[in-house]
Amino acid sequence: MPELPDVEGFRRVLESCAKGRVIRQVDVRDAGVLHGVSERRLREALEGRRFTTPQRHGKWLLAHTGGPTLILHFGMTGQLLCAHADDAPEPHDRVLFTVGTDRQLRYRDQRKLQGLWLAEDDSEVVRLLDDQGPDALTVDRDDFEAALASHRGRVKAVLTDQSVLAGLGNLLADEILWRAGLSPATRSSDLTEPQRRHLHTTMRRTLRAAVTAGCVPPRDSWLTGHRDDPDPRCPRCGGHLRRSRMAGRGTVWCPGCQGDGA
Repeated sequence: MPELPDVEGFRRVLESCAKGRVIRQVDVRDAGVLHGVSERRLREALEGRRFTTPQRHGKWLLAHTGGPTLILHFGMTGQLLCAHADDAPEPHDRVLFTVGTDRQLRYRDQRKLQGLWLAEDDSEVVRLLDDQGPDALTVDRDDFEAALASHRGRVKAVLTDQSVLAGLGNLLADEILWRAGLSPATRSSDLTEPQRRHLHTTMRRTLRAAVTAGCVPPRDSWLTGHRDDPDPRCPRCGGHLRRSRMAGRGTVWCPGCQGDGA
């Protein structure tokens, strides 16, 4: 599933491929990815405008035009790609935006669990993202600590609750908690102030590294690099990693480094 680093990568694709270019054509090949906007209205709103500087909030991408804003969410399998306008679309290319004379932005998504929205003005952008917490990459320490202290749920569930903190998914939460040496089962409200500070610092460092990589990198030195091993071992202590469906998600953690996460 695309998480904050992936969506930041899509933001860069949008900026490098389309910023400042005229949207000459919007081709909706599958209207099933449109939410609250018709194919006709999407074309009317965007064709002839130019994409300006895009923004990201959590897992959401905001493609501004100086008027209406196209808002994209990538669900579990979505991508944003830059292609030559003459290249044949792939089967899962759902919406194509021809920009300039020879480029296309392509929203590709196999499972279609999310999609595209259109905000007519800034107030509608605010309304559409009203249920999102602060962005995980930019949240300051005081707001982060206050959010953790005010929730009684398990810390992993709190970190991945988009209304609390926007941008973290399953892979990032496991990686951050492993690096911080905290059990995913710990009650968020039970964390001490030093633990909350350490978790915020660890989250920022992990996110910066992942954003640079454009994903949560499956490196040997990262927990993520061993999640799918037949006999997964902790890259720090060498102990066996455990898996569970904690908080309804596939959680991986190291009992030796993080304690009993059951």
